[in-house]
Amino acid sequence: MGFHITILDVIDILLVAIILFQLFKLIRGTAALSIFIGIFFIYLFWLVVKALNMELISALFGQVIGVGVIALIIVFQQEVRRFLLVIGNRYISSRRFSLRKIFASVDDEQSSPREAEEIVRAAESMANKKTGALIVVGRRSSLDLYSEGGELLNARISAELIETIFFKNTPLHDGALLIEDGKIFAARCPLPVTDQVMLPARFGMRHRAAIGMSEHSDALVIVVSEESGNITVVEGGVAREKITSNELRNILLRERI
Repeated sequence: MGFHITILDVIDILLVAIILFQLFKLIRGTAALSIFIGIFFIYLFWLVVKALNMELISALFGQVIGVGVIALIIVFQQEVRRFLLVIGNRYISSRRFSLRKIFASVDDEQSSPREAEEIVRAAESMANKKTGALIVVGRRSSLDLYSEGGELLNARISAELIETIFFKNTPLHDGALLIEDGKIFAARCPLPVTDQVMLPARFGMRHRAAIGMSEHSDALVIVVSEESGNITVVEGGVAREKITSNELRNILLRERI
């Protein structure tokens, strides 16, 4: 009896590999990775005892595996949510055909460079003064949920206003500044903190909150370090450190905030 591999078998293997790779990227560096490895070895052990016809232990583990899907959803609740966000934000939604671009006016398209420049000027100035800052730039995901607990502003973007908000003696400096639809949407907003355990020791609460926010949404997050004055940009749970003003400008122009 021959062993035949069809095109569908190859596609099946590739799809499984892609899914596993995406799952690994989402849980890499978190405690969930150890849990996933433990569950994998339990499943592997069950396959072995089942192949050896060890009926008692096979039946016992079979009951555990039977409710495994529900248990996985409960244990990996955050990771499942992040995985669905990746699919929805990165692979299904298309910026090229977004409704916002279809109904955008010429003025809106031309205002983007000015708004990006204001953010760059504020970040550069705060970096020179070593003023800590946490700025969230919304993309497709709405930031309404994360504005709860903060102060709604709906103000025009300006470098002076951003610097004033993050000045350490102002009541709005603690928390994140949310930018959405070309406006400063809200300030002093609490953000979800990442559960990654393998982050560098130099990452403080701002960096952890920035990574957590980028894991829960598709937002672009800018961090200005109070200790070093370095600018960090976080996307999809990945932090790019020591970003220059020109690099930040190019990133914001690419996003067309």
